[in-house]
Amino acid sequence: MNEHTRRTVFRTSQLEEADGEGTNPTDNRTMGEIIAARFSRRDFLRGSMAATAIAATVSPLALLAADEAHAQTGAGSQFDFTEVEAGVDATHHVAEGYDADVLIRWGDAIFPDSPEFDPTNQTPEAQARQFGYNNDYVGFIPLEDGSSEHGLLVVNHEYTNEHLMFPGIVTVNGDEITIADADQKRVDIEMAAHGGTIIEIRKIDGKWQLVRDGAKNRRITADTEMELTGPAAGHDRLKTAADTTGRKVLGTINNCAGGVTPWGTYIMAEENFHGYFLGELPEGNEEAANYERYGVPDGSYAWGNFHDRFDVSKEPNEPNRFGWIVEVDAMDPNSTPKKRTALGRFKHEGAESIVNSDGRVVFYLGDDERFDYVYKFVTAGTYNETDRAANMDLLDEGTLYVARFDEDGTMVWLPLVHGEGPLTAENGFNSQADVLIETRKAGDLLEATKMDRPEDIEPNGTNGRVYVMLTNNTRREEANAANPRVDNKFGHIIEIAEEGGDFAATTGTWEVLLKCGDPSIAEVGATFSTETTKNGWFGMPDNCAVDSDGRLWVSTDGNSPKATGRTDGLWAVDTDGEARGTSKLFFRVPVGAEMCGPLILPDMQTAFLAVQHPGDGGEDWEGFGRPSYYEDPSTRWPDFQDDMPVRPSVLAITKQGGGRIG
Repeated sequence: MNEHTRRTVFRTSQLEEADGEGTNPTDNRTMGEIIAARFSRRDFLRGSMAATAIAATVSPLALLAADEAHAQTGAGSQFDFTEVEAGVDATHHVAEGYDADVLIRWGDAIFPDSPEFDPTNQTPEAQARQFGYNNDYVGFIPLEDGSSEHGLLVVNHEYTNEHLMFPGIVTVNGDEITIADADQKRVDIEMAAHGGTIIEIRKIDGKWQLVRDGAKNRRITADTEMELTGPAAGHDRLKTAADTTGRKVLGTINNCAGGVTPWGTYIMAEENFHGYFLGELPEGNEEAANYERYGVPDGSYAWGNFHDRFDVSKEPNEPNRFGWIVEVDAMDPNSTPKKRTALGRFKHEGAESIVNSDGRVVFYLGDDERFDYVYKFVTAGTYNETDRAANMDLLDEGTLYVARFDEDGTMVWLPLVHGEGPLTAENGFNSQADVLIETRKAGDLLEATKMDRPEDIEPNGTNGRVYVMLTNNTRREEANAANPRVDNKFGHIIEIAEEGGDFAATTGTWEVLLKCGDPSIAEVGATFSTETTKNGWFGMPDNCAVDSDGRLWVSTDGNSPKATGRTDGLWAVDTDGEARGTSKLFFRVPVGAEMCGPLILPDMQTAFLAVQHPGDGGEDWEGFGRPSYYEDPSTRWPDFQDDMPVRPSVLAITKQGGGRIG
């Protein structure tokens, strides 16, 4: 195997790989240490913390009692659906009384002239006009004023699984599994399968349909020309042989979650960009420490063998042109996407936003790696509801903050501004551009709190709080009586209350809404309410959504037969009242898949969910009947049924006969 083909052949569970060992070299306090210290304080049993002591002692018998008393009635809960049974199999399951319809899948046509999908004869040209691979973020932009029945579906394509995409490239010899070296054609197909899709959709007679001749339909790939804007644009550290201006870059990669702005643009978040670069920096290159902090080069993809810009020995500045937030004007299919450098450079999970009471727009941002940070960006300008054009460059000016959580339950947002505190030339920051290019280093020096893989962060305009998904951290080694999880396998959810209900505030308070995992195992220390059934608990929170009623929905990444005895899915979580901390399973994915999205439309009549990499790692499940990799196309491709998400797929969930979701 070429050493640069794929360091990790199979992306089975993010518990075991993919999101890094952690590259934070500082002694900054970790969130685990702060939670432990806080939970040991004398107010341990006060308020929502009381649930911790109760849930830590929940027995299997108590869970069975909860199943009988609560699963059907949802007593005290804001959710009234009949819960799905947790488990593992090769299909998907949705709550009783709901339909889950496959709307679009990898390879589906998005233009009238798109070629028919042929998995045994793929080409880069065909893939560039078809729905991309591994759909993650899903957004909706209305095409009619406020409509929840006609609009643009915007979808990120995070990464590619070669062993699931290309027949005949996997060799199995006993326990040894290898993948064939990539050639340029395969690399170019992968590049075309990355990026995003914009496609018009319409609800007709209660069911969603693609509008393949929609005038705004578009594919964005790793080769789409983009513009760098904001404080770092044009800086010498962003210039390459192909772009001496430091303002033009080809493509966007590893787009995980994202967002839709209040003015209707599509946000793509560049996450694990480090894996696309190979080679060695020229000796003495000044970017060495910067790249080490980001894990560059990782060499997981072979792109640099055929495209010099992904080989740091040939283009040492190219990695500085990735790791940004990308804004796309979905209303103009000819527009140039813009990488907004004011929002910092790191492994962006997403960028959900809210209009603050003073008109400024606040974006919440997670850096998805073990021991990295939580951020927010506050625009300098204000949102103009009546003039869309006036908002189109709001993301070029504002203040980026990084979070410090304190053990007394308070928190501070620390500004990343050149010249303030340690962010000076003495520490290598000669301008705001340097602060943004090396956002992680700036956060290190400000002593931000090291988190357990910050993923989606969602502001809730109904209750005024903010929800932070922290997937896991299996590298945490310190433990004590109040925080017994030496390695945080199952993750947790933090709830932030900004000072005075002001989302732009620089101080606030925080609580742990949930520590995840099986509450029937006391040493796990999970804190679901006692009303949560054996189906309702989950691990590894990843993406989330807040619906029009202010209710929280959480999707997961990392549940598996081996890790939790269940697949990933979508859970409804109560955040207020006597049911606070209660969770119910609404949808579960096929074995090996990850649950992405989710999106609940404003009229509450549709949920869009993204099923990513179904079948990956399915060999962990005895009943799968076939491995997730294959040598002969006939062992997999006949499973491409129209009514099942056996390819990466976006599903539309609707209530039978009409009605509100949940």
